[in-house]
Amino acid sequence: MSTPSERLAHLGLLLPEPAAPSFDYVPVTEHAGVLYVSGQLPKEDGEVRITGRLGAEVGMAEAEHAARVCVLQGLACAAAHVGGLDNIDRVLRISGFVASTPDFHQQPKVIDAASNLVGQIFGPKGRHARSAIGVAALPRKSPVEIEFILTETVREAQQ
Repeated sequence: MSTPSERLAHLGLLLPEPAAPSFDYVPVTEHAGVLYVSGQLPKEDGEVRITGRLGAEVGMAEAEHAARVCVLQGLACAAAHVGGLDNIDRVLRISGFVASTPDFHQQPKVIDAASNLVGQIFGPKGRHARSAIGVAALPRKSPVEIEFILTETVREAQQ
C-alpha cells in the first residue's frame, strides 16, 4: 500500500509552505493524538488569488480549485506539526465554509472537491464526517475556508 506522500506525488502535487497566521491563533493544536487544524484559506504563494462569492463573482470551477488549495494548506500545517504527511493517520472531519449569495445552494459540491482530494491522498483513511456551510463573507474575500480534524499516527516512543 502506498503512503499519503507517495499518493500526493503520484497526483503531481506538493504541499506548500505552511501559511503563517496573520492573527492571534496557532495553525494546529493537538490533544491525545487528535489534530485540530485552524481554518485554511486558498493561499497560493502566500496570497488568496481567487476572491469573491459563489453565485456572483466566482464560478464553480474556481471554487473547487480553491477548496483543493485549502486542503493542501491544511495538510501542510498538520504535516509540519507532526513531522511529515505520513505521520497523519486519518481524516476525521472537514468543515467547509463557502462565501455565497443567498440564492446559491451548491456548497456541498464545492466542498466535494476537498473531500475527493483528501480521499485520493489518504485512501480509505480519508473518508470523513463533514459540514458544508454557506456564509456571507470570509477573510480576505476568500470564496472558501476549510478546517480539519485529523489523527496522528501512533509512533513508538524514542529511547
